[in-house]
Amino acid sequence: MADTNASTRTLSIDIGGSGIKVMVLDENGNAISERARLDTPQPPTPEAVMNTITQLIKSVGEFDRISAGFPGVVRAGVTETAVNLHPDWVGYNLASALSERLQKPARVINDADMQGLGAIAGKGVELVITLGTGFGSALFLNGKLVPNLEMGHHRFRKGETYEEQLGRAALEKVGEAKWNGRLGKAISSLQHLFNYDYLYIGGGEAKLVKIKLPENIKIISNLNGLLGGIALWRD
Repeated sequence: MADTNASTRTLSIDIGGSGIKVMVLDENGNAISERARLDTPQPPTPEAVMNTITQLIKSVGEFDRISAGFPGVVRAGVTETAVNLHPDWVGYNLASALSERLQKPARVINDADMQGLGAIAGKGVELVITLGTGFGSALFLNGKLVPNLEMGHHRFRKGETYEEQLGRAALEKVGEAKWNGRLGKAISSLQHLFNYDYLYIGGGEAKLVKIKLPENIKIISNLNGLLGGIALWRD
């Protein structure tokens, strides 16, 4: 019998501090639309972001369900933190809002978690960090997600957090060379903390990484943040 889900299309949404991206994926997680992107609206309130998503989907075609990655703690579809967006996101039911607005079932997860789901091999301890407006993180054990790690807001060095030392504001303040030096120190710290088998580095600023990386560290495409959307529907 033919697989009735073979043609199920998933709209994958990546909400970031600087940009919002969407793409439609087939049942196997392959892109079947171009990636569409718009700058994150300012101020990035829930209503403004929802309006941007509504505008973006006009260019990607039909879909049957929705997956969204959000830059903060997400529990049961509700956004609990939003350091790089707007205070109105705290306690906002994004999954319900997307379902209501777009008339399709929706699932929402932390954006670094979603990026990791699109990148990991599913073996051993795998850590994902994302370098962008903020500093995202995701941890997996044999492919199983430990949700809402939010390591970026933990103390790293000189009394500052990973995000304060390595977020976009820090990069613009200290320059690429010093930022890369800090990243090297962060990687060393994370290796000792998690004893990971593999580390993946993604996010918009991953392209600026210039330090020599060990063989068990891989730079991943920002596209993984969208491709991971299919994994939210693998029960």
